[in-house]
Amino acid sequence: MYKKNQSSMFTTQELAFLALVTAACVVGRLLFQFIPNIQPMTAIFILLTLFLGASRGIIVSILSLIITNIYLGMGVWTISQIVGFSVIVVLAASLNLLPIFKKSLILQVSYSFIAGFLYGFILALIDTQIYGISNFWIYYLGGVSFDFLHAIGNVGFYLILAPIFKRLFAQYKINQER
Repeated sequence: MYKKNQSSMFTTQELAFLALVTAACVVGRLLFQFIPNIQPMTAIFILLTLFLGASRGIIVSILSLIITNIYLGMGVWTISQIVGFSVIVVLAASLNLLPIFKKSLILQVSYSFIAGFLYGFILALIDTQIYGISNFWIYYLGGVSFDFLHAIGNVGFYLILAPIFKRLFAQYKINQER
């Protein structure tokens, strides 16, 4: 019933699952919008990538950003947000090729912490070019406190969501094999 059609990249079940994960990201970001840089999206993108791969992580991150930015404000910064999260997803997928990373919650949580700073760094790199800001380091260092909040939020959400998503992805894999 849910077998992949050779002309389709996704099964109906997989599309529905990715839509639900996207909805969780959207609701999570909108729920926490009043707390600067604290939101579950980064943790969810990393978890999704570790379980389903970079392509699924990038798809969900782009959809989540576009949908939430419709509510929160769409602008040229959406491009840098997409690039930032895409780099985080691809790096997570690359690290997941290492057996030690795959098995270690400590390494995964550490990466989620680092991802908060990496995201801010990438956005600063792109934004200084887009807006013509002459001094990258002053611009970047002005936002490091927000990157720290992002990093701390990532750790908290990762620790809370990892066991939940692990069960969800395990059930999803079982359903995919049927």
